Amino acid sequence: MSFESPGAVLRRHGLVARKSWGQNFLVAPNVHAAIVAASGAGEGTRVVEIGAGLGTLTAGLLATGAEVWAIERDRDLCQVLRAELGAHERMRLFEADAVRFDYASACDPAHPRPIIVGNLPYHLTAPLLFALLDRNDCTGDWVVMVQREVAERLVAPPGSRTYGGLSVVMQRHRVLEWIIAAPPGAFLPPPKVESAVVRLRPRPAPLGAVDDELGLRQLVRAAFQQRRKTLLNALSPLGGRAAAGAWCAEAGIDPGVRPERLSPEQFAALQRARERAR
Repeated sequence: MSFESPGAVLRRHGLVARKSWGQNFLVAPNVHAAIVAASGAGEGTRVVEIGAGLGTLTAGLLATGAEVWAIERDRDLCQVLRAELGAHERMRLFEADAVRFDYASACDPAHPRPIIVGNLPYHLTAPLLFALLDRNDCTGDWVVMVQREVAERLVAPPGSRTYGGLSVVMQRHRVLEWIIAAPPGAFLPPPKVESAVVRLRPRPAPLGAVDDELGLRQLVRAAFQQRRKTLLNALSPLGGRAAAGAWCAEAGIDPGVRPERLSPEQFAALQRARERAR
């Protein structure tokens, strides 16, 4: 696919990256190509792009034949997108905050689960992932660029050093896959950390059913607040030591294990026990 340097686009429009907004424009053609390929974008697909920026990735997605809904909150960059790609019949531009965007609005009978693609700002990664998770049932694959440390947590298996609350919540609903690493030099300006692209594919059903999803997130958050605590001690603040022990017993889980040893299904079993005890 053709690729124009983001630096050239910035110069053409007399702009620079906004450091205060965490803007780091991806300039590595191989990473762009990997994102487009991993997304599965093509004829008849709809892609919602988070943080369309200068439109370099947008152009690559459009080149597949996909329809692209481009979200960008920076007014200057929206002007760039209108100037560079505004005439394209398969692009719609939304000047909006991606955390508050209504992703369900992109779903229709012809596109029941649109693809999500984006280079997520580091300081908004968790809010964006949870905003997407709230629309899990009406979104298809997510292919996102995040800080490498976050990517490692997302794909980590139970028992590993990097496995944590984010791993549990996302893996329960999504199958995680590492796509490609991106060093600082892949961006303009270069950030101080490494990045990586991961794909999150929807599961047919969550790993372990619960009635209260927010309650499950609360339980997982409590479990990992102090990783060195045993499960019993970590969960005691939620209802007392006796209650936490009863949840573990009903779920068939050793209360003396560390929380990072538990799978998403086991956390769901704990939450079901907690719900039944209410």
